[in-house]
Amino acid sequence: MLRITCPHCGPRDEIEFRYRGDASLSRPGPEDDAKAFQRYAYERENPAGMHLEWWLHVGGCRRALKLQRDTASHVIGGAGEP
Repeated sequence: MLRITCPHCGPRDEIEFRYRGDASLSRPGPEDDAKAFQRYAYERENPAGMHLEWWLHVGGCRRALKLQRDTASHVIGGAGEP
């Protein structure tokens, strides 16, 4: 189990959080075509190494945070607010 340090609540177990997705992507704007949105929604990389992710602290302060996590070892590099 992961131990995630919430900036507001301190260290907590992973079960208090929900993964919300890749935080390194930017959503296409209204001027972009459907193909751009398809790439954003469905065509993802699966990187090994440090990755920036969105997590929601549903069992605590209910705030979203950006988390750096190594996808190979699950070592957490840091967490912060959006």
